[in-house]
This record gives sequence, structure tokens and C-alpha cells, in this order.
Amino acid sequence: MLTAGLAAAGCLLFLLLFASLKALLALAEDRHSRSRRLGRSETEETAQQASIVWLRPMFTHLADVLSASGWRIKPSAFWKLAFGLALAGIAGGAIVFQSLRSAALLGAMLAVLPYSLLRMSLINRQISARLNFLPAAELFYQCYLVNGSRHVRTALQRMVEERQLPGDTQAIFEELYRQLNIHHDDERTLRRFSMSIGHIWADYFSSLLAVALSEGNNIADNLRELIDDMRKARMDDHAERHRLLEIRLANFTPLFFLGLFLVINFRLNAEASALYYLSDPGGRSMLLNALVLIFGSFLMGLYLSRRKM
Repeated sequence: MLTAGLAAAGCLLFLLLFASLKALLALAEDRHSRSRRLGRSETEETAQQASIVWLRPMFTHLADVLSASGWRIKPSAFWKLAFGLALAGIAGGAIVFQSLRSAALLGAMLAVLPYSLLRMSLINRQISARLNFLPAAELFYQCYLVNGSRHVRTALQRMVEERQLPGDTQAIFEELYRQLNIHHDDERTLRRFSMSIGHIWADYFSSLLAVALSEGNNIADNLRELIDDMRKARMDDHAERHRLLEIRLANFTPLFFLGLFLVINFRLNAEASALYYLSDPGGRSMLLNALVLIFGSFLMGLYLSRRKM
């Protein structure tokens, strides 16, 4: 019975992987079609995808997080992926664990997994970008002065063409410049830029850019004051980054100890451990409960990381 259940679960996972690859190919094709619809704003596409009014804020938020993380996937495809993983979790839980509770737990955990990975990717990008945001602001300030303190888009173009920034920070500013030239919704573009950096300095920087873009004001003095404040707060930023790294390390500690516990048990008595953890429903249920608790601690770590950003 267990062998048949595992075989069915393997077939289900294979079908899910095939569907995921097919969806990725479709998304790659959508990127070309999106470039031919530059006159149509992404906000309108998101609003049309969310035909139900109360779902539109969720689609808008998800589109912002996807763009800030650098993931090239539409919100609708992301929701379909989460729904497919939820169904796979429910089916796999019912087959392997043979209980409604286990099926619900596994389905819920897999449904939340894509958004959790998305948030973790965004936090990784924010940590990397925050280290280099001060040099980026200084470089933009220099380009803005060289340009005569007139055009923000021209200063951004000069900045990204010099390619003096590290990978993630360079990609974030390139995306900012591209979106400001392609779309007419500067507020949405600057909001996603601030989310990509994930710091209050990025919010101030975006506010200055918004004023310069909408009113054409000279923001050179404001940029200089912002850079001076960032230099003074550099030590505090390093301390916050160390706290974030401690939270990240604590996130993966329970998984390490679970693996160590299983390795020790299998080393001491491999036959009895395999019989209990693989064949016995109680042992499989215990492993699932441990994974659920570890996943819960991982979500708590993501929440604390967001609070510290």
C-alpha cells in the first residue's frame, strides 16, 4: 500500500513539474508580447486580471513584490502555481499520510511556499542593495550635477551606462530607468524601486525623484543632505544588517537539527528507523509535524526580517 502511494505521489509530482515547465515557457513567450503592448500600463493588466474588486489589492501587491524581487512572472501565473502546489500537497498528504489533517497541513504549507520564497528573495535583494545604496546615491548625485541639475531621467541614464555599481544594485537602477521611460505611472515605478531597496533612505530618495519628475524642481541640495544623513547613519545600518543575518541563521537552525536527529537515528539503527519513519503512520505524521513547525519558524523569521528592514 505504501509503495503504491509513493508511486502515485511520484507521478503526481512529475505531472506538476511538467506543468510548471510548460508555464515557464509560456511566461517567456509572454515577455515578448508584453514588449509590444508598451502603451498599455501594467496596472490596467493587473486590474483586468483581478475581475473581482476585493482581489485587486492582492494582485497589485503581488505585482509590486514580483517586480521588486526581479521575478519575471505575472501575478495570475503565480496564483496558479500556488493553487497547483496546494492541490498537489492535499493529494500527496492524502496518499502518503492517509489523514485529512495531514493533507490539509501539507496543502497549506505548499500553497504558502511560493510567496515565502518570493519574500525571501526580496529580502536577499534588499540586504545586498542596502550595502551599496549610499555609493549609488553618491553616483546619481554626481551625474545629476554634471547634467546641470535639470533632468532626472538623463542623470539616471548616465548613471546606469557607467556601470559602476554591483550586480543587484545596478539591476535595480536599470529597472528604474527603464520603467520611468516606458510607463507613465511614475508613482508605481518609484514605489517598486523603494521596495527593492527596503530602507527608509530609499523612500526619501524616491520622494525627491517624484518631486523632480512631477514639478521639475532642483533637488541637488536635498540629495546632498540625504547623502550626509546616510553617511552619519552608516554604523547603525551595519548593526541592523548583522541582526538580519542573525535572524536568517536562526531560520535554518531547526532544519539542521532535524537532519542531524534523523542521521543519528539511522546511523544507530537503520532498519528500525526506516520502519518507523517511512512505514509507520505515526512516524510519518511526526516528521510532517516537525516540518510544519520548522516552516512556521521560517515564516516568523521572514516576518521579523521585514520588521527590521
